[in-house]
Amino acid sequence: EWYGREVSYECRPDLVTWATGCGNRGRVSPFGGQGKLVWNVEWAARWSLLGVTIEGCGKDLATRGGSRDRSDAISVRVFDRDPPINVPYEFLNIGGRKMATSKGLGAPAHRMAELLPPELLRFLFLRHRPRRALEFDPGGDTVPGLFDEFDRIAAATAGLPVRGELPPDPERIFRASLVDPDADPVVEGRRFRPAFRHLALLIQVPGVDVPARMAAEKGAPLDEAELAILEQRMAVARTWLEGFAPDRYRVEVQAVLPAETTALDDLQRRFLAALAAAADGERPASGDGWQDLIFRTAKAVELASGHAFGALYLAFLGRPNGPRAGWLLASMEHHLVMRRLREVPPAAGVEASGDTV
Repeated sequence: EWYGREVSYECRPDLVTWATGCGNRGRVSPFGGQGKLVWNVEWAARWSLLGVTIEGCGKDLATRGGSRDRSDAISVRVFDRDPPINVPYEFLNIGGRKMATSKGLGAPAHRMAELLPPELLRFLFLRHRPRRALEFDPGGDTVPGLFDEFDRIAAATAGLPVRGELPPDPERIFRASLVDPDADPVVEGRRFRPAFRHLALLIQVPGVDVPARMAAEKGAPLDEAELAILEQRMAVARTWLEGFAPDRYRVEVQAVLPAETTALDDLQRRFLAALAAAADGERPASGDGWQDLIFRTAKAVELASGHAFGALYLAFLGRPNGPRAGWLLASMEHHLVMRRLREVPPAAGVEASGDTV
């Protein structure tokens, strides 16, 4: 019963089968965080309080006679307002299975919200049709891929050239992903956004001035909004690396030539010497530049690209795998890269310069 400022309560012993109530009765103010509405009433109350006009829900809640139908009825009969338009959507899957945190499958919703910036979280749900299941695995490549796709849609909205096929109406997707409703999508789309994978690598390399490196990549100082984007992405990258990222994204450039390089064969050693010679002339400065040079050099010495990348990982990380090698080399000072490439003993019959003896 409601008494104007207080509501009566009773902790009934037989209310549920899995616990026994204490039998206490009394009155209490429901305000100040002391009271909580039951789920269906709270849902309808939020619609009324916030003026919600459209809100989707999972298809399990939208079944006939389910939670959505009950909250719709409460909205009409109690709050005297039409319920929001419903757009039922599919499940959020982790590794192909429905996320169910009660069973230990998937990241809790609050962990996802803590990991992803608001724009990226909105983009995650908006980029697909509602009736298509969403695949999200923070422990795989999903997070870097989500940032890459967001940046691609942002660039397309600003009229910049992008690779690959675009989804229908990318401008509307990007506009709806922005938190500020008054933001100009074209202006926002033109802002410099550091590639997430590259950033996750840079923050692990000692001595790298990340803001200065990003300004160099942009070719101009970062403005206030771009600095905020950078700081936000650096924070996300740290959280992702600490709690979710696969081991291949975690790097520690070895201070001395790793002993594991003794396993390199002659062709891999020839490749490293040739790469040093080519890089000395071309001086690639970007991840794309290094990546292109790696592929060209591997082809020139007739070494499979997988073995070429493996040689680089052994030389710099002391392990056979790692992040994208071009971005790894671009994150380091050029003279340090050259020194390490030349530290690897050459193949039989080849000097360190790459010339045949």
